[in-house]
Amino acid sequence: MGVKIFMNGKKIRMERIINRNTGKTIIVPMDHGVSSGPIAGLTDMGRTVDLVAEGGANAVLGHMGLALYGHRTHGRDIGLILHLSASTSIGPDPNDKVLVNTVTNALKMGADGVSVHINIGADSEARMLSDLGHIGVECMEWGMPLLAMMYPRGRGIADEHAVDSVALAARVAAELGADLVKTVYTGDPDSFRYVTEGCPVPVVVAGGSKTDELQTLTLIEGAMQGGATGISIGRNAFQHPAPDRFVRAAALIVHEGRSAEETVEILRGGGP
Repeated sequence: MGVKIFMNGKKIRMERIINRNTGKTIIVPMDHGVSSGPIAGLTDMGRTVDLVAEGGANAVLGHMGLALYGHRTHGRDIGLILHLSASTSIGPDPNDKVLVNTVTNALKMGADGVSVHINIGADSEARMLSDLGHIGVECMEWGMPLLAMMYPRGRGIADEHAVDSVALAARVAAELGADLVKTVYTGDPDSFRYVTEGCPVPVVVAGGSKTDELQTLTLIEGAMQGGATGISIGRNAFQHPAPDRFVRAAALIVHEGRSAEETVEILRGGGP
């Protein structure tokens, strides 16, 4: 009975994060307030959440401040993933992510899932992997979905987009209990398919640094062709002049399989 309850609880929460009809997802991470401060697009988190929700995002992701000051203020409902790990850009080692919240507190806050950030190859990799393993076990106990942000980053990593490194990072997350993996794009659909096929749980692609619209939409299209379950794109969404229109355009690629060239017209006012 206990296992069945756990599976049902996790399944119900996952349906608040992943579209049950398409099996795909658009997540907008907004955890940058801890790492980078009040950057553009996150000064008024409530407004930004409303805009990306209106555009069709399935979930937003952030620290406790998002749940307290920005999530579900009004408007369309949207899933909430509470981020459990953090570092700042001015700390001695920004790659060293430490736990700042708990699974049980996320449950109390009404979160639909939790996330942790692990940098494979960082000096503190061993401790971060230990944290991931413990959080994975706790999430199994409570039926809480776990998204692991997995990046090949550290002094020995020459290219964080290298296929073998990305594939390793994604597989580690699945092996240690993650239900969903976020990682970087490897540059083309074929190489990214090596990542997704080698990972037994769904993979979503990160958006990375702020780029132009077509470049971001092309990345999304390539990742989806490479077997991604969706996207987890922050700055390119919430820093867009019209976050709702950007997310709406991205949703056409993620949920309907349309092309980047076609959907960029949405952002230019040329399509529905």
